[in-house]
Amino acid sequence: MSLSGIGIAGCGRMGEPMLAALRKAGFDACGFDVRPSGDFGAYTHAMLSLSTFRDHLKILITVVRDADQTEDVLFGDQNFAAAPSLQAVIITSTLSPCYTKNLRSRLPDHISLIDAPMSGAAIAAQEARLSFMLGGNTLDLDRYQPLFDAMGAHFHRMGGFGAGMQAKVLNNLLAASNTAMTRLVLDWAETVGICEQRLLTLINTSSGQNWFATGFSEIEFASDGFSLDNTIGILAKDVACALDAAPEGMDLSLPKTVEASIRSLTARKRI
Repeated sequence: MSLSGIGIAGCGRMGEPMLAALRKAGFDACGFDVRPSGDFGAYTHAMLSLSTFRDHLKILITVVRDADQTEDVLFGDQNFAAAPSLQAVIITSTLSPCYTKNLRSRLPDHISLIDAPMSGAAIAAQEARLSFMLGGNTLDLDRYQPLFDAMGAHFHRMGGFGAGMQAKVLNNLLAASNTAMTRLVLDWAETVGICEQRLLTLINTSSGQNWFATGFSEIEFASDGFSLDNTIGILAKDVACALDAAPEGMDLSLPKTVEASIRSLTARKRI
């Protein structure tokens, strides 16, 4: 099957390099973003107006921040769910699994739905080595795998539609836990006069090892404080998405504490 009419909605720090990767792989991918035109570097020529993008669209890949922006893309201001030739919607944002699964009842049956939340910072998108957690019909996943191959390096098929999102928010719950506790430990160490770099080296070779501590000097948001518009804010959003889909009877005291800890982070000086 030839994959054509590919459109990325949301060409920011992640969406723009994903668009670049698709075009480099030979796909006729185009982009749309609510930002003013002329702001997309080498791929400005691939950015379309809203109406032209909608007419072009057969396969929609959404790369927006949250459920509110997803609503705008699919049913609100952009209303791409009503594109006349739309065949598939691929959700790469991290959203509540409950919200995600509910999308199936809101879109016509002939439109394939895949949840494909991604892991990896902007550098991973630029180097086409994103990780995708995939949920959907096996035939659909097979059909659109070439798109994921162009943008990523790791692909985890988790089950039916919605399973990818559930796996992603659980993964990010662990990531948030590592972030909150590592930041607390580093602040504690500073207070008692232990060298941060020496402690990070120790952690990396000892039982406290975790992705955040190991990559602390390279992770661009490692020392940021909480803000709604930065990566720490996105991490807090992801914990809220996990909580929204928590199974009945689960003890949520620890995840709620992690969420509160992430929201209380303040900027710290990088060494």
